[in-house]
Amino acid sequence: MSQRERSPGRAPRLYVDTTPAAGGSVELTAGQAHYLHSVLRLGAGAAVAIFNATDGEWLTRIADSSSKRVWLTVEHRLREPGPEADLWLVFAPIKHARLDWLVEKATELGVSALLPVWTAHTQVERVNLERIRAHAIDAAEQSERLSIPELHPPEELERLLAAWPPERLLIVCDETGGGETFAKAAVRLSHAPAALLVGPEGGFDRRELDAVAKLSFVTRVGLGPRVLRAETAALAALAVYQAIAGDWDYARTR
Repeated sequence: MSQRERSPGRAPRLYVDTTPAAGGSVELTAGQAHYLHSVLRLGAGAAVAIFNATDGEWLTRIADSSSKRVWLTVEHRLREPGPEADLWLVFAPIKHARLDWLVEKATELGVSALLPVWTAHTQVERVNLERIRAHAIDAAEQSERLSIPELHPPEELERLLAAWPPERLLIVCDETGGGETFAKAAVRLSHAPAALLVGPEGGFDRRELDAVAKLSFVTRVGLGPRVLRAETAALAALAVYQAIAGDWDYARTR
C-alpha cells in the first residue's frame, strides 16, 4: 500500500470488501493494518472511514491494533451508495510508471471499468493486474469515490470487439485525425453507456482502424491539433467526456 496523502484532521479512508453494520467489527488486511499502525501511527480510538460501492461509507474507530492486525468497530454510515458514471476505459498497456499514473488518474476521473487490450503496436508484453488494482484502490481512497473500477484481464483487440456488448458505444480515439471532433461526438453520444478506446505508443495499425470503422457501435474521434502521448490522450478524453456527460455537475457530498 502506498503512503497516500491525507488532509490534516481527516480520517483516512480504506476500501473494504466486507459489509459493515453499525455496532459490528471489521478486520483489515495486513497491508491496511501496516498503513494505519506503522505509517500513520494511529492507535485505539482513532477514526477511520471504510467504504465500498454496495454499502457506502462508514465511520469506524480502531478497537485493537498491531503492525499486522487491526480491528475496527463500526459506528454509523457517513454516505449512502449512489449512482456513478458508467464509462469504460479500453487502453493498450504502456510502461509501468506511466501505466500506474494512467490508472490512478482514470480512477480519479470516475471510470467504471479498466480493460487492457493488446493491439498490433502494443510494446508492453505483460500486465500486472494486482499492481493495477492496488493503484486503483489507492486512487479511490484518495479521491473519495465509493467504488473501484472493475478490472478486466487483457485480451486481443479483435477478440474484445467480437464479444463487445452492442448496447455500449465505443468511442475510438483516432490519432490520425480521422472521425468527428471529440466534443461534438461526446454531446451526441453521452446519453448511453460508453467506452473510450485509446491506442498504444505509435498508434493503431491502419488495418485496426479500418476494422473498427465498420462496426455499428463504434465512433471514431479526433484528438485535436497536437500529437498526444497515450496516457495524455486517455485522460484528456476522459475529462472532456465526463464534463459533457454531466459527471462534473455533481458536488462532493462528504
